[in-house]
Amino acid sequence: MNKVLLILVDGMRPDSLAACGHPFVMEMLAHSAHFLSAQTVMPSVTLPCHMSLFHSVTPERHGILTNTYVPQVRPVKGICETLRAAGKKCAFFYNWEELKDLSRPDSLAFACYLSGHVYGYDQANPRLAQIAKSYLTSDEPDFAFVYLGWSDAAGHHSGWMGEEYLAAVNNSWACIETLCRDLPDDYLVIVTADHGGHGRSHGSDLPEDMTIPILCWNKAFASASKDGGSILDIAPTINSVLGVPADPDWEGAPLTL
Repeated sequence: MNKVLLILVDGMRPDSLAACGHPFVMEMLAHSAHFLSAQTVMPSVTLPCHMSLFHSVTPERHGILTNTYVPQVRPVKGICETLRAAGKKCAFFYNWEELKDLSRPDSLAFACYLSGHVYGYDQANPRLAQIAKSYLTSDEPDFAFVYLGWSDAAGHHSGWMGEEYLAAVNNSWACIETLCRDLPDDYLVIVTADHGGHGRSHGSDLPEDMTIPILCWNKAFASASKDGGSILDIAPTINSVLGVPADPDWEGAPLTL
């Protein structure tokens, strides 16, 4: 493996994987190292968690504490900046616009934003997955990030683990299957979430908000259930697979696959 596809399903709790009923969940678990009790960071809010994922430091270090981006006082290089410096090609596909600040200018080769608010997340998710699949097929980037936002929107609308939320998670897994089918064998696929949720909210230190799944999948893998894991470990894992040194400021460590 020398390429990585990172798929993030916003607000996807680990217990929603089985509850959503999509058959590709079990297929992925059968060929992955999976961490189903991994932890995110506080505050368990979308943009702070994404910044921590991409920069492998806590919100206390990167300074993003809400869903409003502010420039870092002491900048930490993220995944895309370190990969770009090593000559790697990176691509972003997302349907929540605030994620545009996860990478610095000139670190991406390709980016696609499709508004979940304008098109509806139930439509934006599969449309984005098809666009990403086409680009993965034609250009085979070294690193691609796909963000699927419907599950979080559904959780806020009608409650985590409710009917609408589980339908959104099921939709997300249909998108994951679309992306993974016929993907070249040299890709490691990482499926994860930024945070969980409870009731109609998140942001607390409750286990329902803090616990996230991390699945590391390749068709050659056997099933391996792992303990531990942190959202801070994802960036070092990606760079390790791509043979690029982690930034010295990163606090996480590569996951054991």
